[in-house]
Amino acid sequence: MKAPKSIQPLIADGLVDEVIRPLMSGKEAAVYIVRRGDEVCCAKAYKTVQQRGFRNNTQYMEGRKVRNSRKARAMEKGSRYGREEQESAWQNAEVDALFLLAAAGVRVPKPLNFIDGVLLMELVVDADGNPAPRLNDLVLPADLAREYHRFVIGQVVRMLCAGLVHGDLSEFNVLVDGEGPVIIDLPQAVHAADSNNTFELLERDIDNMAAYFGRFAPELLTTRYAFEIWNLYEQGKLTPESPLTGEFERDEKAANLGDIMREIDDAREDALRRKAYAEGLDED
Repeated sequence: MKAPKSIQPLIADGLVDEVIRPLMSGKEAAVYIVRRGDEVCCAKAYKTVQQRGFRNNTQYMEGRKVRNSRKARAMEKGSRYGREEQESAWQNAEVDALFLLAAAGVRVPKPLNFIDGVLLMELVVDADGNPAPRLNDLVLPADLAREYHRFVIGQVVRMLCAGLVHGDLSEFNVLVDGEGPVIIDLPQAVHAADSNNTFELLERDIDNMAAYFGRFAPELLTTRYAFEIWNLYEQGKLTPESPLTGEFERDEKAANLGDIMREIDDAREDALRRKAYAEGLDED
């Protein structure tokens, strides 16, 4: 096929020899199957912010530090330079996340190169060598749904131990190759320690997985992994090997308003008695 405009610079530089066919187009990027030498891989061409359907990225950008003060000021002001830098930061976030998570043992596509807004990475294939399907394309037996759910929760834990939360995890962002689930699409990943929204994003990721796998194994719908994982993380006890049950009891005992008001009244009366006593001493 004719190379799309976004891939042409890579062909000119000899990084890609041929565009075989489109693989998918999503809210953030268009993905193509390409050949470079004897290797077949993916080329993910990011869309601009004007083209993306995923524009509300405030809660994701909060967890990203920009060390260069000039860039940070420009991004805050929304100048043309600032917008360009924000786009660059958005795209580089996935590249950085893939390298970090691959090193941490998370099942993600292996990144190969990144140039001119195009990410070259491993093509994830199924047992027959065809491009791997997304979870959303599968109908799973209950036992396999439980197995995959347990594995994905383990990957979420491993990601958090590496300092990241996916932030947009769903059945559309997980592929299934010959060995099981592979997590994809990470430009919105946030650094757990730097964001006020970390638990909210973690909980949503885990709830999305429970909702999907719960179609095939309904008992997964009542699991509470997000609270269990977060509790361990906040205590500094979370590791990739932490045993999880999916159960967690929060202290949800409602405060007794009557008792609280009585304590306030008693404190007020004590204060008045002390004041009256002090005033009596002054009169003496």
